[in-house]
Amino acid sequence: MIKLGLIQTTSCDTNEEGVLRVSKILKKLGRNNAEIVCLPEQWLKNNEIRDFNLEFSEFKKIAKEYSMTIIPGAFYETENKKTSIISPIIGPEGEFIGKQEKIHPFGHERDNVKPGNEAKIFNTACKFGIIVCYDMVFPNVANTLAKKGAQVLFAPSRIVKKGIEPWQIYVQARALENRIPILAANVENMRFGGNSIVVDLTEKSNIITTKITRLNGEQGVTREFTLEKYEQSRRNRFSDSNRFQ
Repeated sequence: MIKLGLIQTTSCDTNEEGVLRVSKILKKLGRNNAEIVCLPEQWLKNNEIRDFNLEFSEFKKIAKEYSMTIIPGAFYETENKKTSIISPIIGPEGEFIGKQEKIHPFGHERDNVKPGNEAKIFNTACKFGIIVCYDMVFPNVANTLAKKGAQVLFAPSRIVKKGIEPWQIYVQARALENRIPILAANVENMRFGGNSIVVDLTEKSNIITTKITRLNGEQGVTREFTLEKYEQSRRNRFSDSNRFQ
């Protein structure tokens, strides 16, 4: 059994205010024994993070205190004059252990964001993958992560209100296609539609359906998963899919 968490954020006037507010939620989830927690994409006032160690120093302390993996969201990062959107990961020892680049820049991002070219697996409390916002639209991203061994997927996202319905359909579809739970975090404010969701799977009479938890306002939630229960169904699904090439 593993306990996984999700945080939905609202607007903040400064990065410092946002980190302070969310730190309180992270500590609450830590006291509730959350082992991995994910935040939305670009939820801070200044969405370009120049120094992750400085900006998220408090998150690093919390991760170490509670032996918790924290996915702080996804943000612009510029290195060698090239800009990417990356989702960093803070491991349970309180240090950054890697990052997932956004593979499919969306809309105006295409003009100045370098696409990522690899769907990566990270391994702390379990094996997991990260799908950054628009990457959820493309089935091969989730499928690649699942076939590489991911046991659960996290999705830091920033979805406008009118996009919530199709986004939630995509998240559920990716979970069903790959027989894998997904925790998808979104921002909630005047423009972005919240409705962050935890998608679990349940089986009855050989029919697998989704079991959904939705978030409202700025809050965190944890859910318990027995990740091993999905493995046989996932193997069967991938075996069936290999019959047609």
